[in-house]
Amino acid sequence: MSTPLIARYAVAGNPVAHSRSPAIHAQFAQQTGQALDYSRLLCPLDAFTRTLRTFADSGASGCNVTVPFKFEAFEMAARRTPRAELAQAANTLRFDPPTEGGWLADNTDGQGLVRDITVNAGVPLAGQRVLLLGAGGASAGVLGPLIETHPAEVVVANRTLDKAQALVERHAAWAAQHGVRLSSRPLNDPGLAYDVLINGTASSLSGEGIPVQAQVLRAGSLALDMMYGPAAQAFLQWAQDQGAVARDGLGMLVEQAAESFALWRGVRPDTGPVLAALRAQLEQGSH
Repeated sequence: MSTPLIARYAVAGNPVAHSRSPAIHAQFAQQTGQALDYSRLLCPLDAFTRTLRTFADSGASGCNVTVPFKFEAFEMAARRTPRAELAQAANTLRFDPPTEGGWLADNTDGQGLVRDITVNAGVPLAGQRVLLLGAGGASAGVLGPLIETHPAEVVVANRTLDKAQALVERHAAWAAQHGVRLSSRPLNDPGLAYDVLINGTASSLSGEGIPVQAQVLRAGSLALDMMYGPAAQAFLQWAQDQGAVARDGLGMLVEQAAESFALWRGVRPDTGPVLAALRAQLEQGSH
């Protein structure tokens, strides 16, 4: 009996040492009976393209892409899914050969975020007022799928307002199509009392503190940080102190990983047990 060929993947970024993606994909592979190896790929800030091409040329099948390379990953691909086109950023690459059209870029972040909020957290987004912090690759990836859930309003707040405006303009037709009010605001004047707050800035990762004033929340709001583990603790504590429901990005991480896995392997794993196991590991580590 022949041994199945082991497909190779990685998470590419800088930093990547903290990433839980290898553990997540190992559990997905075991669950679905897929033969794959998933590692971390640290990319120098000035050599992402070269590092990734070397990895692909070594026979790898694809990769996930994390900060700060999601825009570069999008540019490298010969083909893009509609949601990657809308985001102009990619967190998933499939290294298809030129005979099959070349590399395919996708963005599974938004689908992962929406599924975590609506399914795992049980919070409906339809009709809600949503504040999205940041206009970088993370926010670009989630805005389109957020709009698809038909919230009443989405406001994108960013320190550099023109970046937020550019992101909003790119999604204006999509928002109009879904009947969603979409606008941009400066980070120091983001508005008041939102139903859902999503932190897509790098503030937690860099330890910069909370990027907005407490007035953006009301009692019972959902406040989600895309980061997880120790990096997210300050944000989560701040949200709880305001009477909000605090949530980290672990569920989003697992759900977007499942979308990537499905793109690569043609099968969607069951995320529930993987998220529960990961949550238990993180909680043990914090004691």
